[in-house]
Amino acid sequence: MFEKSLWVFHLNSGGCNGCDIEVLNIFTPRQDVERLGIKLVGSPRHADAIAFTGPVTRECLPKVIEAFKAVPEPKIVLAIGSCACGGGIWYDTYAVIGGVKELYKILKEEYGIEPPTTIYIPGCPPKPEAMIYAVGIARGLVKQKQKKEIYIEELDEKTKDMIEILFEEARGTRHFLPQIIVKTSEESKNES
Repeated sequence: MFEKSLWVFHLNSGGCNGCDIEVLNIFTPRQDVERLGIKLVGSPRHADAIAFTGPVTRECLPKVIEAFKAVPEPKIVLAIGSCACGGGIWYDTYAVIGGVKELYKILKEEYGIEPPTTIYIPGCPPKPEAMIYAVGIARGLVKQKQKKEIYIEELDEKTKDMIEILFEEARGTRHFLPQIIVKTSEESKNES
């Protein structure tokens, strides 16, 4: 379906493992995102994107910064779950700094690193379908950055039907698909 694969580094910075289980769930035979060219990698140096789960704890902060700086430019961050989006239920505790926004403040103030394009996927934990959709958005962004042009992929009818069936099954469950928000580095600067 895609010309190139999207390599993702999974980074847990102190979460409860709920989101981590759902991240691994998208690689099981039911969703099987590897057929779409999405692959988990073991090193941030090989990644195009970071799947960020959990709130940033004070104990993990140095390792998170080290991993974040190791991902080559242009990087994309997938903030997966309530904790990564804003700190979750631990946002104001003594051991937690917060979500990725707080991490971006530290990176900008202390290291001069601008916030990358970030896709927020709320939920506790978010559904696998929401993560697949977000990675699809990220896939388009990486393609655009790689070619330095806007790329719109034409899907054949079989692929469109397969995607529609996947989301129709999700709508039929008792859960809902959360709203996914995409913020570019420009929008993040305007918020500050």
